[in-house]
Amino acid sequence: MSPEPARKLVVTADGPLLVEGPVDIDLPDGRRVRSERPVTAVCVCGRSARYPICDTSHRVRAAKAPKETS
Repeated sequence: MSPEPARKLVVTADGPLLVEGPVDIDLPDGRRVRSERPVTAVCVCGRSARYPICDTSHRVRAAKAPKETS
């Protein structure tokens, strides 16, 4: 039996982790999420509405502070 080929994981500067090939993601609460995509973006910032899959929420800028009125 041949060993399973290694998966490629790419760490991006300010976004998700990119994982090549189908991937199973085990979550801290015991759930498992499977992605069959050729490349899966895994959220590392915790802002994704589709966590653990990245939905690019990390791109949203913080709201500007309200202007002061005198």
